[in-house]
Amino acid sequence: MELLTTNNVWMMICTALVFFMHLGFALLEIGLTRQKNTLNILFKNIFIITMGLLLYCLVGFNLMYPGEFNGVLGFAGFGLDAPLTTEGALDLTYNAGYTYWTDFLFQGMFAATAATIVSGAVAERMKIGPFMVFAILYVGLIYPIAGSWKWGGGFLQTLETPFYDFAGSTLVHSVGGWAALVAVCLLGARIGKFKDGKIQAIPGHNIPLATAGVLILWLGWFGFNGGSVLSADPALTSLVLVTTCLAAAAGGVVAALVSAIKFKNLDLTMFLNGILGGLVGITAGADQMSPLDAIVIGAIAGIIIVFAVSLIDRLRLDDPVGAIAVHLVCGIWGTLAVGIFGNLAGGAQFVSQLIGVASYAGICIVSSFVILFIMKKTVGIRVSEIEEIEGLDAHEHGMEAYPNFRMNDN
Repeated sequence: MELLTTNNVWMMICTALVFFMHLGFALLEIGLTRQKNTLNILFKNIFIITMGLLLYCLVGFNLMYPGEFNGVLGFAGFGLDAPLTTEGALDLTYNAGYTYWTDFLFQGMFAATAATIVSGAVAERMKIGPFMVFAILYVGLIYPIAGSWKWGGGFLQTLETPFYDFAGSTLVHSVGGWAALVAVCLLGARIGKFKDGKIQAIPGHNIPLATAGVLILWLGWFGFNGGSVLSADPALTSLVLVTTCLAAAAGGVVAALVSAIKFKNLDLTMFLNGILGGLVGITAGADQMSPLDAIVIGAIAGIIIVFAVSLIDRLRLDDPVGAIAVHLVCGIWGTLAVGIFGNLAGGAQFVSQLIGVASYAGICIVSSFVILFIMKKTVGIRVSEIEEIEGLDAHEHGMEAYPNFRMNDN
């Protein structure tokens, strides 16, 4: 009982840290976008975590963890009360690491993250109503069904060499990243982003807030990866926290250096995204890597960030916060890195990692396209030109984030 209590307390602390990450996402997004859309972004972030938890309780948890796996969808009935219909469901010996309730809450925090990633990519021009509908369907159905393929004991877990994703480089970050890519393609760029064939920078209104957001996210990753050990095992937990921090540091430093060489300036936003890229990159194999492996993985993620952001701009895709580069591209990199570095390195593992990446690309691209395309052709997903120019805060929320402060905000 004492060991269970220790493990469970650690898991609850990690749950709180992952919850705290939603503040980090919110600050990062509002910092990298314009003042006139601040409330809109905050509203979406609050909606995602509140509705996400309710959906995970009513639908997602049982879809994602169906017990003995039954079929591609892994359907196991709706609601947390489904397992409670059997005697002993409240038994504190749910497993060796944590209780049933702690398991639900920890995994529920992960579920909401996928839609938060999309929120940043579509910022400043997507209607709030269609976004909310998308978030409900994606978090409530698509994320848990896709998650069951690996974490719920589905076909990716039963491969001869099982697909491996320790804490979600693919299952969380790429799931959000693929949807973000589809949404950006269907929405189009913000007014003024591409003018006369040239890329125009649209600066965020508060870089200090964005910086605070990244540091909060880094802190939250102690719970994101540390909690994914699923116990308070001192050796493995310590290793995971070390590899997580080293990858983040390497990603930031290398992204800043490469950006300085490429663009001839010291770009703080690229530094920040490099840190996030390193964190996403190490997440798939944080428990399998040595400190040196983590530094290499983070450093490569830092390089990837710089060139991925540039490529996305050249493709005329408008991602205000760099979500696609950070969560999708570095998520893919981190997933494949499991087959190259660490304890699981090898040809068979690398092939399994490719199968996993392709499987999640398929379900995420198809599902997000169907949801968003139907709404685009029916109710529309983009605000009007005048609403975009004047700001979503005024038109969709009827108030301002900074009512006593005015600035030139085009």
